[in-house]
Amino acid sequence: MIKLYGTPPTRVLRVIWLLNELGLEYESHPIDLLKGEAHREDFLALNPAAKVPVLVDGDLVLTESAAIQLYLAEKYPEAGFIPESLQERAQMYRWMFFLVTEIEQPLWRIARHTALYSPHKRLPQDVELAQQECKKMVAVLEQHMQGREFIVGDRLSVADFNAAYTLDWVAAAQLLDNAPRLKDYLESMYERPTAPIRIAEGLAALEG
Repeated sequence: MIKLYGTPPTRVLRVIWLLNELGLEYESHPIDLLKGEAHREDFLALNPAAKVPVLVDGDLVLTESAAIQLYLAEKYPEAGFIPESLQERAQMYRWMFFLVTEIEQPLWRIARHTALYSPHKRLPQDVELAQQECKKMVAVLEQHMQGREFIVGDRLSVADFNAAYTLDWVAAAQLLDNAPRLKDYLESMYERPTAPIRIAEGLAALEG
């Protein structure tokens, strides 16, 4: 049985989405980051970086949400979430790396300096810079998606499930207003019956 460590609204949602799409059963192991559970000795043995998600599949222990998504898609190729052609696979990797490095990173900076860091460590000026950087990179993806239904090619790939979660994070940060195509794409992805909860729902559950 697959084991998945992590709690929404973290990037564990990326993995949950793939597991749902593939119809796989798994054991859920919630990790409350705010209570420091990622620093427990047993969890650090799985991921010394003290971050979620972590997937355990037999003898395999895998961290990093995008890597886990790719692993699951490759292990179950019948779902067709990995493009067959080398060119389309290259584009899938390109946009996944773009999402996690160019869009996700400024979002992390915003989160750190508005909520995660203690108040005396927060830098309001970095929040403004990160917002500007995020909007610029969102504009790049908005242009790419003109006339497209999916991130790569003419069918769903791992890049779409990665993008949907990332863009939901952008929307939660109120930085998606100038990207109408991406807003429509985001809503269409979350209309899928296999979609996990939205980030805002996960945050509300934590606060409630």
